Amino acid sequence: MSTDDQRDAARESMTRGERIRAAARTLRTPRSASWVANETEVSVKTAQKYLNQLVEDNVLRRIEQGGQTLYCVDQLMATYREVAALQREHDREALTDALESMRSKITEWKQSYNVETPGELRGSIANIEDTEEIATRREIASEWEHLANRIPVVQAALNEYDWADKRDSLPA
Repeated sequence: MSTDDQRDAARESMTRGERIRAAARTLRTPRSASWVANETEVSVKTAQKYLNQLVEDNVLRRIEQGGQTLYCVDQLMATYREVAALQREHDREALTDALESMRSKITEWKQSYNVETPGELRGSIANIEDTEEIATRREIASEWEHLANRIPVVQAALNEYDWADKRDSLPA
């Protein structure tokens, strides 16, 4: 069975609501209900119903743009959920080690390539002819950008670790 066949089989076993929820969690750029409906093979009315539920649940944001209602992932709430997951899945020492490791990698790249940003590293490719070195620098720049985005999330998890631990242990 091909990957496309497996994806189609998985999609067929999902309810309309499950298909919309799964698609909605991937909306990095704002999309209309009709776009989501087309992607999930449901009616626009059904898509709007589930998208509006996801807005109420703080999973999606609703944006009015050019007279059209668009939906995208609520990045603030996604970040809060990610911070909470980090706090629940890792102890303080593991988070500290991860933060230190990320910062060390970035410092190493800055020193190794004599640059201050991933953009500068990408820009340095213009002076290189070796295709392997170009590929390496592109890969490092992407990883650097990823780590630069992760550091504030891990840092937030550490900053509020005690508070979250106390809140999480309170009886319901």
